[in-house]
Amino acid sequence: MGNKDNERNIYSDNTPELVDLAKVVEGADRIDPELFAKYDVKRGLRDLNGKGVLTGLTNISTINATKEVNGERIPADGELFYRGINVRDIVHGTASESKFGFEEAAYLLLFGKLPDKDELQGFTQLLGFYRSLPTGFVRDIIMKAPSRDMMNTLSRSVLTLYSYDNHADDVSMPNVLRQCLQMISLFPLLAIYGYQAYNHYHEGNSLFIHPPKAELSTAEHILYLLRPDSKYTELEARLLDICLILHMEHGGGNNSSFTTHVVSSSMTDTYSVIAAAIGSLKGPRHGGANIKVIHMFDQMEKELKDWADEEEVKVYLGKLLNKEAFDKAGLIYGVGHAIYSKSDPRAVLLKEYTVKLAKEKGMEKELALYEMVERLAPEVISSERKMYKGVSINVDFYSGFVYKMLELPEELFTPMFAIARIVGWSAHRMEELANNSKIIRPAYMAVSDIYDYVPMEKR
Repeated sequence: MGNKDNERNIYSDNTPELVDLAKVVEGADRIDPELFAKYDVKRGLRDLNGKGVLTGLTNISTINATKEVNGERIPADGELFYRGINVRDIVHGTASESKFGFEEAAYLLLFGKLPDKDELQGFTQLLGFYRSLPTGFVRDIIMKAPSRDMMNTLSRSVLTLYSYDNHADDVSMPNVLRQCLQMISLFPLLAIYGYQAYNHYHEGNSLFIHPPKAELSTAEHILYLLRPDSKYTELEARLLDICLILHMEHGGGNNSSFTTHVVSSSMTDTYSVIAAAIGSLKGPRHGGANIKVIHMFDQMEKELKDWADEEEVKVYLGKLLNKEAFDKAGLIYGVGHAIYSKSDPRAVLLKEYTVKLAKEKGMEKELALYEMVERLAPEVISSERKMYKGVSINVDFYSGFVYKMLELPEELFTPMFAIARIVGWSAHRMEELANNSKIIRPAYMAVSDIYDYVPMEKR
């Protein structure tokens, strides 16, 4: 057997022996679900209503999904605040002034206040200055052994940047701020160049690498880097800018931001922290959901005879819930959220501008189907499932559709999330360091029995 065959077996094949050993692992690790109730353990750090267990305090963002009426908290339309400012006002404000808002929102999250004109200009110029990779990095790192998964590519690039940083382990605030600003600037380059390498070496398509441009906004820069001709419309760039703002931050309790706090509390380096956050976001339960939405709708569009027939759509949604359609997971992707019940403010805002782009792209028929599912899904779910709270669409419902209209490859859907969320991760990392907190170490209760060691000859 040659080396190539050995390599394939080592890294790809599940042998019968491994399958048998895996069954042993599963048997040893499985815990009786009744024990979680017995010891009042909140699985996933959430109670039955989906409310997260309080594990920390933050100044960075606030999520509201209820309101008080007669001394009782009841579900309300969701609200999201960045440093106390409603994200709705940020999006509408930048749109009304015909400017790109990602940089302004990033300044707000990082520094705790809105910038004036000079502060914003200086901050934008600083991000542009950092929009440059080390000499040979694209050739030696990104182009070598390109991964089929762009999140893995992004993580590898981030960890490799550690080797180019003479102060990589310095956790003083000026140094960490510098590292964070560099990564905010570099994430579009790392993700898109990684995709171009994959698209060339694995898919056989032409390779093109556009040099970075410091003068472009982040949203414009992404479209400039990604498209062969570097051309885009103003509406395309503005809608991508809004997507980036809405994905930028969502409280300290989401999986990747909590990961950022946990890993930062060990006082490790910034690159290790951000790589850990990327690994968290990669999961389909977190950052990969909008791809599932797109695939679900693609299948739905093929199977429905009449996209405008409400009863036919209802039946199909029922099949999704009953594991009879699409991936048979029993889910309507893009519907439901751990916190929001009546509405996800990010989805509401995104839809406003999605309608405009759908008209520009001639995709009103597809949009109408999305709107029908948005309206019918909560009704179908409530009739099929026991609900502890209300259900509505989440930000993933329309974001994948937007990326599809922008002709972004699916391989970059989750990296786009990371390109935005690196701002929130950076803010949470610096908040953890600024408060000099203890290492985060929650308790786990051991429920295994105690046994005596048995010598080999007696087993």
